[in-house]
Amino acid sequence: MTLDVGTAGGARLEGGQDPWTLVFIRELRQPPPVVWAALTDPAELDQWAPFSAARDLGATGATTLTMVDGDEKLDLPAEVRVVEPPSVLEYSWGADLLRWELEPAGRGTRLTLRHTLVEPSDHASVATGWHVCVVVLQHLLDGDPHGVVRGQAAKEHGFDELRADYAKLLMQPS
Repeated sequence: MTLDVGTAGGARLEGGQDPWTLVFIRELRQPPPVVWAALTDPAELDQWAPFSAARDLGATGATTLTMVDGDEKLDLPAEVRVVEPPSVLEYSWGADLLRWELEPAGRGTRLTLRHTLVEPSDHASVATGWHVCVVVLQHLLDGDPHGVVRGQAAKEHGFDELRADYAKLLMQPS
């Protein structure tokens, strides 16, 4: 089943040179504690995130996040640095830094991801990847799991078209 990924939006760049930070914001229908579980529980992460986690991310300390693309797997060291349930989760992912901020928004959650990329990267592809992941996350949280979409499999769900839209949206870092 093809995933309806919607349209590009809710993203901006901060910083003009490396490292730069992608700020990605979404409104989710579930309250922060429910979203928090999806961000920290390895079984839930494995259903929507671009990686699998070796352990629960709800405690500080070292772990491994494994990038998965079909049969290819790449273990990356990670360090969970900040855990303030259900509001702030921050951890390294290889050289990058992910900071998830959850705020109540009515009955749901305003999710803000700040992904700081140390290595030069294609910001439009990074935004598109997170966009697809969060669409899959919302399906999971709604009780209608789609199944994880990672790596090259995203091309089957409109990745290239969505990436072109993000490239236009993110042309000028703020």
